[in-house]
Amino acid sequence: MEKVVIFGASSGTRVLYSLLAQDSPCRVVGFTVDQKYLKEREFCGLPVVPFEEVESIYPPTEYKMLVPNLAIRVNKVRAEKYLRAKARGYRFISYVSSRATTCSDLVMGENCYISDFVVCRPSVNIGNNVMVMSGAFLGSECVIKDHCYIAGRATVLGQNTIESYCFIGANSTVLEGVTVASECVIGAGGVIHADTKEKGVYRVNPPSLLPLPSDKLGNILFRGPR
Repeated sequence: MEKVVIFGASSGTRVLYSLLAQDSPCRVVGFTVDQKYLKEREFCGLPVVPFEEVESIYPPTEYKMLVPNLAIRVNKVRAEKYLRAKARGYRFISYVSSRATTCSDLVMGENCYISDFVVCRPSVNIGNNVMVMSGAFLGSECVIKDHCYIAGRATVLGQNTIESYCFIGANSTVLEGVTVASECVIGAGGVIHADTKEKGVYRVNPPSLLPLPSDKLGNILFRGPR
C-alpha cells in the first residue's frame, strides 16, 4: 500500500482524499501546503504540514505525493507545485477511477487524475500532471501532453494532440486530427475545428480568438473565460 501526502487542503482536496480512501490501494497519511497558506494543522482528521518542512516529516524515500487540480494560470500553479516536489525527490501516484473506462494500452505519466465515467479509447497517451474530469472522452490515438486539464464532459476525438499547459473546458469538443497549441484555453461548450494558436483563448460556438494571451487569465477552473 502506497503512503501518500496530498498537496493542498481545500474542498477539492477533500473530494480527492475521499476518492483515494474509497477507490484506491493508497493510504493518505497527511496534507501539505506552503507555509504562508497554513491555517489549520489538521484536515480530514490528518496532519497538515508546511511544504517547507515536508521532507523531515514525510521523507520522499517512504512517501509519495499527489498534487491535485489547481488550474490557475493555465495549470502553471499546479505544475510549479509538482515540479517543486519532484525536485525534492518525491515520486507521485496517479489515480484512475474504477468507474473510468480505459484500454490496456493506455500510456499515462505520473501525478495524473482520471475521474469517474471518463472514456479512454485505444492508444491514448497521457503525459505527466494531467487532470481528466468526470465524463470526458478521449478518442483513439489522441495525445495529451504534460500539465493539461480536461474538464468534465469534454470530448477530444481521435488522433488529436493537446500540447502542454492547455485547459479544455466543460462540454467542449476538439474534432479529429486537430492540434491544440500549448497554453490554450478552450471555453466551455466550444468546438475546435482546426489547429489553434499558442496561448489562444477560444470562446463558445463559433470559436473566437480573444485579444489577450492565456497567461493573462486568472483562475479558470470553475468560471472559464468570459
